[in-house]
Amino acid sequence: MFFLCNFRYLKSRFTVDLLGCLPWDAIFKASRRKEPVRYLLWIRLSRAARVTEFFEKLEKDMRMNYLFTRITKLFVVELYCTHTAACIFYYLATTVPPSQEGYTWIGSLKMGDYSYSDFRDIDLWKRYITSLYFSIVTMATVGYGDVHAVNVREMIFIMVYVSLDMILGAYLLGNIAALVVKGSNTEKFRDKMTELIKFMSKNKLDKKISKKIKDHLRLQFDRSYTEASVLKDIPVSIKNKVSQNLYESYVKEVPLLKGCSTGFIKQIAISVHEEFFLPGEVIIEQGNVVDQLYIVCHGVLDEVGKGEGDETEEFCTKLQTYSSFGEVSFLCNTPQRYTVVVRELCRVLRLDKGSFMNILKIHFLDGRNILNNLLEGRDLSIHKKLLESDITLYVGTHELELATRVNCAAHSGDLYRVKRLIEAGANPNNTNYDGRSALHIAASKGHEEIIDFLIEQRVDVNISDKFGNTPLLEAIKNGHDRVVSLLTNAGASLIIEDDGSFLCDAVARRDVNLLKRILDKDINPNAKNYDHRTPLHIAAAEGLYVMAELLLNAGASVYSKDRWGNTPLDEARIGGNKKLIKLLELARSSQLLEFSTSSQEFRGTNMIPNSEMSSALFNPSMSCSTKHSRVYPDSSIATKIVEQLLSLNGHLSESPAST
Repeated sequence: MFFLCNFRYLKSRFTVDLLGCLPWDAIFKASRRKEPVRYLLWIRLSRAARVTEFFEKLEKDMRMNYLFTRITKLFVVELYCTHTAACIFYYLATTVPPSQEGYTWIGSLKMGDYSYSDFRDIDLWKRYITSLYFSIVTMATVGYGDVHAVNVREMIFIMVYVSLDMILGAYLLGNIAALVVKGSNTEKFRDKMTELIKFMSKNKLDKKISKKIKDHLRLQFDRSYTEASVLKDIPVSIKNKVSQNLYESYVKEVPLLKGCSTGFIKQIAISVHEEFFLPGEVIIEQGNVVDQLYIVCHGVLDEVGKGEGDETEEFCTKLQTYSSFGEVSFLCNTPQRYTVVVRELCRVLRLDKGSFMNILKIHFLDGRNILNNLLEGRDLSIHKKLLESDITLYVGTHELELATRVNCAAHSGDLYRVKRLIEAGANPNNTNYDGRSALHIAASKGHEEIIDFLIEQRVDVNISDKFGNTPLLEAIKNGHDRVVSLLTNAGASLIIEDDGSFLCDAVARRDVNLLKRILDKDINPNAKNYDHRTPLHIAAAEGLYVMAELLLNAGASVYSKDRWGNTPLDEARIGGNKKLIKLLELARSSQLLEFSTSSQEFRGTNMIPNSEMSSALFNPSMSCSTKHSRVYPDSSIATKIVEQLLSLNGHLSESPAST
């Protein structure tokens, strides 16, 4: 750092400072007083910049009187300018030929009986005072002065000097006016610094923080940036530390915030604003909706409640340090139930609702603690039941909002946010207005990582929404096979309230993949909708060969009848799809043969008569299938099956004898 600063100095002002320090008088004499060398003496004027910097430091020094420093600076500026002009006046008089020295301002000067014709023989100090007098009179006199120009060179310089003098006069008058009205930036800086020092001394801030505040304020002044507020110009990071230092000790002792996390307390301490109230002032009036939460630091306040329709005081509670007020109206959006009046000079902290809600979006668990503390708070006698009702309503709204946020995070696949919300206190089993949980949303979108995390949180894997959909059904609908496997391994079972209508809708939509996934979960393929139609009815009516084949392989019965008495084969014949008709006829024969074989086995082993076997056809538990080793018969067609089956049984029993 040292070498870097030196390098910067070498690049900036080193050359000018070096030239200003050279012994130009000796150089001028050594050059035999050559006039061009004499002009190099002006380089020494660069030293004036150091004088300006010196006065700027004095102005910022809080130990120095600002008014005295400023007036001294203005006097030095004026004296320096007139001194320079006096030197130039004398230079103009001494650089003319000796024969013409009488035609200069000093050579022709006569004051009373005293003449300056031989001015070189006059004392040097008297010559300097005379020249300085000429310079000051020329600058300050309005009109023709006692001393005046004689030759052309002097006239030209005086014109330039008087023109520059107008600028100098404006500068001097402007600074004097600023001193009178206190309008200079430096004085504003000093006033602000004084306020800051008082503020930091009163509150006993840490020296390190105090130094940072002062340094930053000086930096802002160097950049010509000023504001009126005491802490407004301080960086947010430093201002946050100041707020924590001042207010955190009060915030963490408030009963309403008991049990809240340290991070939440710090954020509240940063967001509060300090206010003072005189005795007798009303801070909150009864019946108003409050958008601020107040915390008492010092002083005493009274909560006064009044009855409806009269002015009778119903209760009066004293508020002291660490108390809070306005919390019920603030949190529950209800009218304020009491008036808060200042008894003694008090200092309170005000927290705006917008800032509080923004903090609560991050610290959900602390929001739940605040509501619990509010319910366990002080007794408000006859208002307690109404208060609990308001808080309970707000809790329900808060839980619904949390569930919606968790569902939104699950919908977008944001595992990190889902974890943060649940770790902050959100219940993963809570549902939104449609009864859908985060598991429903994640299953429908196929977010496997979120599914794993929710299963680890022991969520209900069989929860149903308002439409009867479970997470497993959502995963099946959207074709997320890996999610289906995860849910199944976690103990999820496929539950469909109206399986007949669901299967019929899947067939009507021609969703072969969905139908296959549903049938793989052992759903009854003979389930009926409101018209007693099975999925096979729909497939036959629409001519859907692939779906009909899929249903038959799953155990669908071709003998099922709808409310009009039509079987799937009847529907296929109406549609005229020959390939489908042939498939259903083969299925009918196959199912009839299977019933026959099954009946022979039952009769041979259990000696079941034909009448008992026919009744067994009405029992869905006695069935078989080519694929699943069972079939789901329909009792509405039992009579026809029994007749055909009994005739077939009789034929089969006679065949061995004839052979």
